[in-house]
Amino acid sequence: MLTLIAVLTVTAGVLLLRDGNDPEPTAEASPLSLPPLTDTSIPDDQAPDFSVDLFDGDRFVLSAHLRDDGRPVLLNLWASWCFPCLEEMPDLEEASARHPEVVIVGVAVDDDPVAAEEFAAEIGISYPIGADEADRVSRGYPAPGLPATFLISGEGEIVDVVYGLLTPEHIESLIASLT
Repeated sequence: MLTLIAVLTVTAGVLLLRDGNDPEPTAEASPLSLPPLTDTSIPDDQAPDFSVDLFDGDRFVLSAHLRDDGRPVLLNLWASWCFPCLEEMPDLEEASARHPEVVIVGVAVDDDPVAAEEFAAEIGISYPIGADEADRVSRGYPAPGLPATFLISGEGEIVDVVYGLLTPEHIESLIASLT
């Protein structure tokens, strides 16, 4: 009974505060049409180390990569069920080919590893890509949604975080900020 009273009270409050002249929602107001959100609250934080088994049989370990290679990393968290993720992956593939000075790493999170691997193979992803089967990457790099992109300097610092779909122009801008 108390739950019903609480729901009715909140509903009444929302209705009282709502302006009766508000326009009806449109397709343009869809959350998918929002520009990517850049999170500037964590730059200069040390990037958590992680390892992920890649679909090609290799293993990517951030600390080993930074120690042995030193190139900056664009870490892209995605899932095969995430339509914005799937839309940006071909653009990330093209950027990976154009910018060997940056390593793009894709990690499927909250996903079926088989579905993720099949999708990556279907669209021909050649950059390092794997699945976060043990949730180690997603614990170190929490995100409010997917896709989520973390830019990691060659010194291992998170220099930028972007939540949402990246356009080709935004990818180019992010890579330019890393090099």
